[in-house]
Amino acid sequence: MTQKMYIDGIEVAFAEGETILEVAQRHQKEIPTLCYDPRLEPFGGCRLCIVALEDARNPVAACTTKATSEMVVTTTTDTIETLRKTLLEMVISENREVDVHPLRGYASYELASLKDKYGIDGTRITGTTSGTNKTDDNPFILRDYELCISCYRCVRVCAEQEGDHAINVMNRGFHTQITTEFDGLLKDSACTFCGQCIQTCPTGALADKKALRAVDAVSDSHLDKTRTICPYCGVGCSVDILTTDDKIVGIHPAMDGPANQGALCVKGQFAFDFVQHPDRLKTPLIRDMEGKLKETTWDKALDKAADGFRSVYEKHGRHSIYGIASGRAPSEAAYLMQKFIRAGFGTNYIDNCSRA
Repeated sequence: MTQKMYIDGIEVAFAEGETILEVAQRHQKEIPTLCYDPRLEPFGGCRLCIVALEDARNPVAACTTKATSEMVVTTTTDTIETLRKTLLEMVISENREVDVHPLRGYASYELASLKDKYGIDGTRITGTTSGTNKTDDNPFILRDYELCISCYRCVRVCAEQEGDHAINVMNRGFHTQITTEFDGLLKDSACTFCGQCIQTCPTGALADKKALRAVDAVSDSHLDKTRTICPYCGVGCSVDILTTDDKIVGIHPAMDGPANQGALCVKGQFAFDFVQHPDRLKTPLIRDMEGKLKETTWDKALDKAADGFRSVYEKHGRHSIYGIASGRAPSEAAYLMQKFIRAGFGTNYIDNCSRA
């Protein structure tokens, strides 16, 4: 049932069960957040999303407060802006750095953006770095906890979205630390290296190790994003390919991807090195009379393959031909492969190596 409320003097509609933040965002009202991820249950930890309610004694967290009929909300006042700036200054005072490289992760710029918005230079409030870094023997995830602000987005996405519960929280207050069971290594935990913790982190405390290898190359050139579909299986996850100078340097999951909504598996997130691997074949090969592979032209290679298919088909029939598509090929190639088998030979003998 649609009801109405007022945000900054404007009447807006909302549905029962929506929070103030959800209603405000839908109506293009900007409310800052740090612990909020729309895919997760509201947490209300950072308190940056506080708003004023008419007749309420204190501001409330917009992400956890449900909208009610005829509610009157003010998203910005001088008092609220002062509180937000002070909260940010306190958070920033415990971090080693704020301006991190965008290759760290999808949301890694969020704290830096808020720092710039509120004009914080980090000199009014200073403090000791609160996090303790972990030297982790894995090729994918950097655990740089001197940048951690204890928003728990990584913990919650691992539990709520992946169901892995690989990371959790230990200690309290200033000594709070993100950790694994028994404070061990990620590779010894229930972690599947999906990378969701990286992509939800708003400070870059959890970062993409593989992407960071290209930091020096990206610093002097433009980082491009290209939307495409991960080819590794049939789910059809949407991804943004990060490139610089026509070289892939990282992968970001598409938060608005209809099939994955920001989720990826370890292959979709990290398995892209083969694209520009130095051992990748760039010229077709055929076997000579002695059985040795030798370079040839595409015309000769395709003629050789066609002769082989034709010979087998004539000798053993259409059911003797079976196609297996590669998960490393583009989606268009997978489509053509199944079309080749189904339309060309009239069978459904087609599979994909990624299904195993």
